[in-house]
Amino acid sequence: MIRYLFVLVFLFVSATQAATIDDVRKRGDLRCGISTGLPGFASQDEQGQWRGFDVDMCRAVAAAVLGDAGKVKFKPLGSAERIQALAEGKIDVLSRNTTWTLSRDLDQGISFAATVYYDGQGFMLRKSSGKRSALELDGAKICVQKGSTSEVNVKGYFSINRMQYSLLSVDTPEDTLKMFMAGKCDVISSDHSQLHALRSTLDKASSLRVLPEVISQEPLSLAVREGDDRWRKVVQWTVFNMINAEYLGVDQRNVRRVMENAKKPDTLKLLGLHKNVGAGVGLEPGWSGRIIEQVGNYGEVFDRNLGQGSSLGIGRGLNALWNDGGLMYAPPVR
Repeated sequence: MIRYLFVLVFLFVSATQAATIDDVRKRGDLRCGISTGLPGFASQDEQGQWRGFDVDMCRAVAAAVLGDAGKVKFKPLGSAERIQALAEGKIDVLSRNTTWTLSRDLDQGISFAATVYYDGQGFMLRKSSGKRSALELDGAKICVQKGSTSEVNVKGYFSINRMQYSLLSVDTPEDTLKMFMAGKCDVISSDHSQLHALRSTLDKASSLRVLPEVISQEPLSLAVREGDDRWRKVVQWTVFNMINAEYLGVDQRNVRRVMENAKKPDTLKLLGLHKNVGAGVGLEPGWSGRIIEQVGNYGEVFDRNLGQGSSLGIGRGLNALWNDGGLMYAPPVR
């Protein structure tokens, strides 16, 4: 009897959670959790519009599901509250420099869909300190974000290298920078991309140094609520097709022309011209082409927000395509 009741409860929960795409369409907008403010990833411009890499990932999902990349409601979230907000259904997708880890994936009511940025944790300090290696940080006071993997990684690194340290945990990336600039800590420790983003906001960015050590693996990934496999696939293949589009040479500038003249099977399938791949999860014909036309392929999104087309100028590195020495690789469109 107990087993029977358990099965009924499981089926009920699955059913109530398995309609995210329908809920999004009924509301007419996508609720997307993003950072409270991190240049290059998610920040507001002078007109109050959200811009950035994570923001564009949200817009891509909206283009796929709603046909309009502009139909997104952004919800800024701190590190400590982001996962709970997703698990409780306050947002539909989390696009907020969140590391895919074992405990988060298995124990916290969320499911990771796709890695969008391969990163690693590092340290940033003043050049005037004279330090050039993380192994010189014995006794340092370190600012990190509360509820992030940075806290655990710092503890592990300093323990292994038998160094002393103290931690100051704060709520947001902006707070770590404020504490650092106020002299409350000697070092900021976070993902390398975040350190470069924080440094870019300062007038005297050249006075700060990001140390060369990378002390962790940080696959930053989009996440959805546990229990809705159909929605996970929608978000997952939104990212995969942006990567595949870059590989196949389809971008915002040529997508219309390619749609009219494409003959290669992979390109036809990518753009939904061969058959309506995606109908099984509720996507309408042309969904992948709309992503590319309205938002761009993966390389375009990276370059304009983080790469050479941005103020950050971060190299592709691990985030280059697999055939260009990087790790960005998506299942094929066949």
